[in-house]
Amino acid sequence: MPLRKPSIVFFALLLTVPMCFGAGLESLKPGVANLESAGVLAFGPEGVLFVGDSQAGAIWALDTADREPGSGAVNLEAVDTKIAGALGLTPDRILINDMAINPISKKAYLSVSRGRGPDAAAVILSVDASGKIAELSLRNIPHSVAKLENPVSADAKDRRGNSLRAQAITDLAFLDGKVFVAGLSNEEFASNLRIIQFPFAAAGKSTSVEIYHGNHGRWETRSPVRAFIPYEIGEQPQLLAAYTCTPLVQFPVDQLETQTKVVGKTIAELGNRNRPLDMISYSKGGKKYILMANSSRGVMKLDQLDLSTIALLQGWPESPQHGGSRAPAPGLFLQPTPYVAPTSVRPCHQHGSPAQPGTDSFSRSWSGRRQRRQGNAFA
Repeated sequence: MPLRKPSIVFFALLLTVPMCFGAGLESLKPGVANLESAGVLAFGPEGVLFVGDSQAGAIWALDTADREPGSGAVNLEAVDTKIAGALGLTPDRILINDMAINPISKKAYLSVSRGRGPDAAAVILSVDASGKIAELSLRNIPHSVAKLENPVSADAKDRRGNSLRAQAITDLAFLDGKVFVAGLSNEEFASNLRIIQFPFAAAGKSTSVEIYHGNHGRWETRSPVRAFIPYEIGEQPQLLAAYTCTPLVQFPVDQLETQTKVVGKTIAELGNRNRPLDMISYSKGGKKYILMANSSRGVMKLDQLDLSTIALLQGWPESPQHGGSRAPAPGLFLQPTPYVAPTSVRPCHQHGSPAQPGTDSFSRSWSGRRQRRQGNAFA
């Protein structure tokens, strides 16, 4: 039924999985899953874990066979030290890349690099409520893989000489039987959003995306989406995406599905010298919010009503004449949070409602590198 006033409905990734998923499971065949790297993670239904493999330019679907209902908090305190010990390494020899919560078992799954650099071995680990760490064997696991068409070249480098291959896949999500993938391609307009139907049959639909970045004062096509989340405005599916230096951008899903190039609507500029790390949606007290973890601006809490109102207007900025301003969009209020900057935030319960640290519905994943508390994260 049509909404009577501007409204927005956020879909936590844990809520987007349909109950019937037989065809997806049947498409997964036992064998060795030769991951070259393990980056961003997202769960589909029935314990299927999607893994972004930037080095291979591929998305893996792994059947974790983890379908026993569970409950309770997952204690991730000093998880880097515990994982290093389980792998027979020191904490400085591992890198935790991402975390996802299995919506059935409530276990935390982590993608880990055993070693550093492009040749580091990929490991998938789970952590249960007791703190027990277990490695997901990739030797004879039911799986399938979707190879990306034209991912950014393994030889491509940024202006500082750093490899861009790790940015071939920067985030992913599962929604309505489809895997949404953000990253860089090898095309002229490198920033890319892909939609891959699951079960995997082909590389999927690829769309180049362009945004206007007010903090940089220019249109951009080569900066990848760093974090995104599916949501709706007035029953219309959208992706809410965040970029380096924190422009917040809206992309209509119907345009991504039908067009080869889409210009996003910038609805907020949330501060330069910052990289968004992860996003979740949740409800509290009858209101809906987004939490966005950042590299140098703590955790930002955004009210969904502010976003819906701004997104239904013309957007900010809509054209270069508005560029250069470093203030948030009119009407957007960033609510202070007590959190330091985690590298990954994920709702633990079926209803996706993260609470204060120390409660049974809040989880954090730390990379092992020291996080600096910001004196004023929202200045």
